[in-house]
Amino acid sequence: MLHDLINVDQGIHDTSTKLAGLNEAWTASMRRLAGGLSDGVDVVTLNNGRMSLEILPTRGLGVWRGSVDGIQVKWDSPVERPVHPGFVDQMRRGGIGWLDGFNELICRCGLGWHGAPGNDVIRDADGKVLSEQFLPLHGRIANLPAHRVSLEEQGDTIAVHGLVDEASMFGGHLRLESTLSTQIGSSRFSITDVVRNMGAQPAEVEMLYHCNVGRPFLGAGAELHTAATEVAPRNEWAAEGMKKWNVFNGPEVGYAEQVYFAQSAADTSGWGIAVLADAESQHAVCVRYDTSTMPYFVLWKNTQAEADGYVAGLEPGSSFPNLRTVERREGRVLKLSPGQSVTFRLSMEIAIHPRDVRNLLDEVHALQDVSPCVVHVVPKPQWV
Repeated sequence: MLHDLINVDQGIHDTSTKLAGLNEAWTASMRRLAGGLSDGVDVVTLNNGRMSLEILPTRGLGVWRGSVDGIQVKWDSPVERPVHPGFVDQMRRGGIGWLDGFNELICRCGLGWHGAPGNDVIRDADGKVLSEQFLPLHGRIANLPAHRVSLEEQGDTIAVHGLVDEASMFGGHLRLESTLSTQIGSSRFSITDVVRNMGAQPAEVEMLYHCNVGRPFLGAGAELHTAATEVAPRNEWAAEGMKKWNVFNGPEVGYAEQVYFAQSAADTSGWGIAVLADAESQHAVCVRYDTSTMPYFVLWKNTQAEADGYVAGLEPGSSFPNLRTVERREGRVLKLSPGQSVTFRLSMEIAIHPRDVRNLLDEVHALQDVSPCVVHVVPKPQWV
């Protein structure tokens, strides 16, 4: 069964139908928010009988928040509600206006770029400047609405499909073809994203998944467990915390974010894994990702006051979130020929029982045991 919730070309925008499986083993519906900065934001609620997810077609199909067995999976941003892209000026505050709409559990950064704001300079082999443009923080995709969204049921799997275009005259045309799927009664969901170059000229692509987690998974003594072959601080401030780079403090007023870069270790299937577990290993969030197209991982530690956004970011990506000029220089920017595509895959699993948390940690540690890790105490020049 395939049911359109949004189809701009056919004039479909369905907020009246509640879809459900047999005996309501799963349900799905869409609503439109009204008022404030959320005015006009569509929210798709998908419930598999155990886990509920709220997906935002209006914001690049990001995942706003979730819950498993009644436990919230989210973080508390100062931006309390979804913000319509029409209210987000990405050039504000020197190019970091993207933050005015930032509050999702999973937010895509990309598609053409995903790093820090600044002037992106392209030069030829002789060093001559071919083009220069200012790129704001984290790209455009999180502030672009989907023009088609549909729901599909196949056996015990429910999926939300969506299409989002990132296009501009004289600026290329990339298309995100996204599928978020989950199984009935599961505490896990998967995302498969195909980014396709719809234009007639080569196009650059960067993708990073900003997976953001707060309490009850984050707290004093919470720890990131991940398997990596290399880890390095992003800057000198992060280097000061290198001895406990993967351990979190409680909320602290005025805390300045610390960021760490890693080259991911992969299991026999080519997947990386990162687990954020609370200090008692009672609750955990696990992010798995396909390292064939996302070989890098970023840890964002932002343990400032609760009111200012106490959050941990688990961020697999195709490159590091530097200015695109840096990533191009180091050969980490993907380039798609006309019609060519690249596929990004990740999953998120929520563990709320100690035995399940222990199984995840054992998986990470077993992978790290066969993948020696080089820990740099200062930034690695090729990574910044």
